[in-house]
Amino acid sequence: IPLTYTISCVKPAFILVLCRRLSLSGDKVHARKDAHSNLLSKKETSSLYKIQFHNVKPDCLEAYENLEAEVQNKLHQDKDYPCEVVGSWTTWYGEQDQAVHLWRYRGGYPALTDCLVKLKNNKEYMEFRKERAKMLISRRNQLLLEFSFWNEPLPRPGPNIYELRSYHLKPGTMIEWGNHWARAIRHRQENNEAVGGFFSQIGHLYVVYHLWAYESLQSREETRNTAWLKEGWDVNVYNTEALIKRMESKILIPTKSSPLQ
Repeated sequence: IPLTYTISCVKPAFILVLCRRLSLSGDKVHARKDAHSNLLSKKETSSLYKIQFHNVKPDCLEAYENLEAEVQNKLHQDKDYPCEVVGSWTTWYGEQDQAVHLWRYRGGYPALTDCLVKLKNNKEYMEFRKERAKMLISRRNQLLLEFSFWNEPLPRPGPNIYELRSYHLKPGTMIEWGNHWARAIRHRQENNEAVGGFFSQIGHLYVVYHLWAYESLQSREETRNTAWLKEGWDVNVYNTEALIKRMESKILIPTKSSPLQ
C-alpha cells in the first residue's frame, strides 16, 4: 500500500492483517510450513520431557520428599525403564508447599509409552502412587520439548537455587519467540546460569519454561542486572514482551536426591 494511501479508507480487518505481516525487525514468521515443534526442537536428539507440579499437604512435605527420593532412585538404577529424573525441587518463593519434578524420556513418545506400561504393571510403584495420593492436594503435568538453542540440562553440583520462569504466549507466536531467544541466550550463558529451555506439547499450550541456576538471590539480582548492560538484551526484552499473555517466576530449592543441586 503506498504511504500516501489514506488510512481511513482501509477496512479494520485488513489493517490487522497488514500489521501482522509488517515487521521492521524481520523476526516475524508469516506463513509456517511446519509445526513449531519441528522447527524449534533439537533434531539430533529425540528426548521428551515431562514437568510435574505437585501441591503437597503442608504437614506431609518431608514424608513426600523421602518417598519420592526412594522411588526416583529405584527407577534410575533399573535400566529397563527409559526415563530419568533431571531435577526435583520444592518451591521456596512462589506457590508454597509445591514440589516440581522434571523427567527426561530418551526416545520420545515411544519411550514414554513403554515406561508408563511397565510402571502400570509394577505393583510396588502402584502402591507408591496410593501412598503418595494421601499426601497431595492436587497435581498437574505437561509434556515438553527442548529449544534447539538451549543446552541440555545436565547434573551439576551445588549449592544452587533455581528459578523456573514460565511464559504463557499468545497463540501463533512461538516461532517469533524462538527467533528472538536464539540470539538473546548468548547474553545469559557466561556465568553458567542457563540450565534449560522448553516449550509445551501437551497440557497448557504455548507455554515456555526457562530454568536458571544461581548461587543465591543476590547472585541472581547481580546477574540479571549485568544482562542489561549488554548490547541487544534490551531489544530482546522489548520484542518478546508483546508476545506474552502472562508470566510467573518460582524460586526452587533442590531436593537431596535431585541431580541438579
